[in-house]
Amino acid sequence: MTFSDILGLSKSQERFLAWSLQFALGGLVVYGLVTLHVAMAANAGLALAVTFLPAVLRREYGYSMDAGLVLLITIAVVLHVLGSLGPYRWFSWYDEVTHTVSAILVAGIGYAVLRAFECHSSEIDVPSKFRVVFILVFVLAFGVIWEVFEFGAVWLSQILGISSPVRVFGIDDIVTDMVFNTVGALIVAIWGTGYFADFVPFLRRWIRSNDDEQ
Repeated sequence: MTFSDILGLSKSQERFLAWSLQFALGGLVVYGLVTLHVAMAANAGLALAVTFLPAVLRREYGYSMDAGLVLLITIAVVLHVLGSLGPYRWFSWYDEVTHTVSAILVAGIGYAVLRAFECHSSEIDVPSKFRVVFILVFVLAFGVIWEVFEFGAVWLSQILGISSPVRVFGIDDIVTDMVFNTVGALIVAIWGTGYFADFVPFLRRWIRSNDDEQ
């Protein structure tokens, strides 16, 4: 089963939604540059670059990512960009939703990487219970890195005298972020690994090709 199945949309509808969100991000980049909102332009520009990753994988490696997964990636980065425009401050639940969606994506990538290494080498055999632990640790580790990045971005912005593309709301917010990162990880670990199974063969081929080059 893929994300296209769970969303209940046709592939063309999913692509249209993803393109529409990309267009909106592009509009924010242009608006930020025209109005000299550097943080907005940088934030939206980085998010837009992430949404083109599936296209890069298709062009460089011939891998066509499931349209539903492409849409999930796009939604995750768009939620973050929109949040930085105000919703993070206006609605306490918005940050929780954003972190849960992002954690689902990160957890799925972590699972796919683990399964790719398992399929690649007969020497790697991870028990299913440990996969759950791995997904949790992977997401929490990424969450810690993200929090450090946020602190670094705020600190650098203060030094440069510009608006920060991210906000830090204190220790309580960090704890809440990690809680909902855990929620997203558990959703994937318990129910959602199958939705990322399509990504595993591509990663396995990529690992094998790198081994052959060495």
